[in-house]
Amino acid sequence: MSDTVFRKSSFIYIFFLSLLLSASCAGVKSIHPKPTLFLIGDSTVKNGKGNGDGGLWGWGSYLSEFFDTTQVSVQNYALGGTSSRTFRTQGHWDKVLPKIKPGDYVMMQFGHNDSSPVNDTLRARGTIKNNSEEIQEIDNLITKKHEVVHSYGWYLRQYIKDVKAIGATPIVLSPVPRNSWNGGRPNRNDQDYGKWAAEAAAQEEALFIHLNKIIADRYEQEGEEKVRSTYFNTTDHTHTIEAGAKVNAASVVEGIKQNKKLELNKYLSSQGKSVRSSY
Repeated sequence: MSDTVFRKSSFIYIFFLSLLLSASCAGVKSIHPKPTLFLIGDSTVKNGKGNGDGGLWGWGSYLSEFFDTTQVSVQNYALGGTSSRTFRTQGHWDKVLPKIKPGDYVMMQFGHNDSSPVNDTLRARGTIKNNSEEIQEIDNLITKKHEVVHSYGWYLRQYIKDVKAIGATPIVLSPVPRNSWNGGRPNRNDQDYGKWAAEAAAQEEALFIHLNKIIADRYEQEGEEKVRSTYFNTTDHTHTIEAGAKVNAASVVEGIKQNKKLELNKYLSSQGKSVRSSY
C-alpha cells in the first residue's frame, strides 16, 4: 500500500471514529439529561403567574439567578392561595409529579395558608395544626364532597415520600417570615409551622432548610425600619416586593450552602457561590 493510500485510509478511519464518538456522547447526554430543581409552594414562592402581580414577588422567581442553568433547570410550580393540602387535592401535584425524574430535586415551602379554616365556603384549605396522624372528616362546603383532612406535617410527609419513591431529592423549607414584629424583633415560626416542617423532614429523612430563621436573623440585624421600607410595601405584610424576594432567594441559597452534602451546591453560579454563609 502506498503512503498516499495509507494516509487516506487513516484519515477516513479517524473521521468515522470521531463521528462514532460524537454520536456516543450525544447518546449519553440524552440518557442523562441535566437535573431539574422543582419548586412547589404558595404565593410567597410564586406570586400570581410569577410576573410580580401588583409589584409583589415570590422568591422562586429569582432563584434561578443563583444557579448555572446550563447545568440544572429551575422550574417554579408554586401556586398562590394553596396550602400543603389543596396543592394536592386540587390536582396541582398530580401535574408536577410525572415531570420529576431520578436525580431531580424538589423544594417545598407551604404553611402560610395552612392556618386557614379547614372547612368554609371561601377556600376550605386549612390543615390540622401539627405534625401528627390526627384526621378530621368533613363534608367540604366548596367541593360538596366528603374529605379526610390531615395535619400540615402529614401532607409534607406525603410529598417527601412521593419524591423519594422516584429517586429524586426532597428539600423541606420552613415558611418565610411575614413583616410582623414584636419588640423590634421579627416574629418567627419555630414553635409552629417551622417546627412541624422540621419534624416532618426528620421523620422521613429529608433535607430541611430553616428558611424562616435565616431570613428572620437577617431582618433582625438590619432592623424593622429598613425591612419595612425596603422589602415590603405599606399594605401587604406577607408578600415581598422585588428587593425582598431577591433577599429571600439568596437566603434559600444560604440554606443550600449550609447543607454541605447537598449536591445542588455544585450547580451554583458565581452569584450563588458569593452568597454569604451568614448575615
